[in-house]
Amino acid sequence: MIYFDNSATTPIFDEAAQAMTQTMTRYFGNPSSLHRLGDAAHQLLETARRQVAELLGCEPQEVFFTSGGSESNNWAIKGTLLEKVHKGQHVITSAVEHPSVRETLNHLEQQGVEVTTLPVDDEGRVSADDLKQAIKPETVLVTVMAVNNEIGAIQPIEELAEVLEDYPTIHFHVDGVQSVGRFDWPLIHKRVDLMSFSAHKFNGPRGVGILYKKANRHIQPLIDGGGQEKGLRSTTENLAGIVATAKVLRLSLENAPQENETHRAIQAKLRQFLTAQGDKIRIFSPEEHGSPHVLCFALKGVRGEVAVHALEEHDIYVSTTSACSSRKVDKVSSTLQAMGVDGTWSRCAIRLSFGSKNTVAEAEEFIKIYQQLLEKFAKIQ
Repeated sequence: MIYFDNSATTPIFDEAAQAMTQTMTRYFGNPSSLHRLGDAAHQLLETARRQVAELLGCEPQEVFFTSGGSESNNWAIKGTLLEKVHKGQHVITSAVEHPSVRETLNHLEQQGVEVTTLPVDDEGRVSADDLKQAIKPETVLVTVMAVNNEIGAIQPIEELAEVLEDYPTIHFHVDGVQSVGRFDWPLIHKRVDLMSFSAHKFNGPRGVGILYKKANRHIQPLIDGGGQEKGLRSTTENLAGIVATAKVLRLSLENAPQENETHRAIQAKLRQFLTAQGDKIRIFSPEEHGSPHVLCFALKGVRGEVAVHALEEHDIYVSTTSACSSRKVDKVSSTLQAMGVDGTWSRCAIRLSFGSKNTVAEAEEFIKIYQQLLEKFAKIQ
């Protein structure tokens, strides 16, 4: 089997699965309980929080555990607007955001929030100049993803942050779900106020997310109840998942340099092959400003879902574009659409995304199988 769908989800590390099992059996007390079983669970929870904070380069009180990237994104956006309701209700975002951001803002627009959507260039990247021009006195939030989940474009976070240095009252939220281990600069830029992560994108369990919230920034809770997570996110903590997340975050960051090198080698081999096919194949992922773990391309005249299932027959697993939208009928990639890609091409797009266990040898096997499919498709087109 060749699994090239790691942007959708990654296989959990054995160490994480073991940590979950041990935590569930040995630390079954509720972290909010006053007895020693509860205290043991609470101490383990806070140990995991400190470990995550150290890895992210922040303070433990700035780490909040959620159910995943979508909740973290929703909380950052809605929590900011609730907190700043009397200061302004204008949000700036990009045209290539994940549905958990895009659909959240669409819903808020219906309730009177003003949203400015920044355009992107043909590499799927926004402009710092456009951001500066879009800022208004009523602007309270800028939300832009770090790495695009469909084509792997890396946004110019440092340049956007430089613009926002002149606007200290505006919250800057970054969707970092695809970003763990992908940058030379610190995972959380010093000007970023809120940043979202999801454990299952870096070989952790599903159902666990992280929201970094800078200590001097305030947002309102979306879930009220028992007052967990410093009163900002009520619900009994997923202790087993949190402990596993702390473990795999460390492993992922330790392995990142070698993993990125392997992914760049995989990309180079695949790009060379795809480029050699001429104008019947178009590559959408940027080479210079793209993450090494994502490669999106299209074979003209062959719809994405057809290519996905044809590869699946050979035990190769890829996706169309976003996993969150891939089951929707005739769904055109929002990212490719924003880049100005014609629908006849975007409907043919597939995404290969690489993870910790992928190898150059798998890329060579993919090329061998895909060459056979090219010959097969040519006969029926």
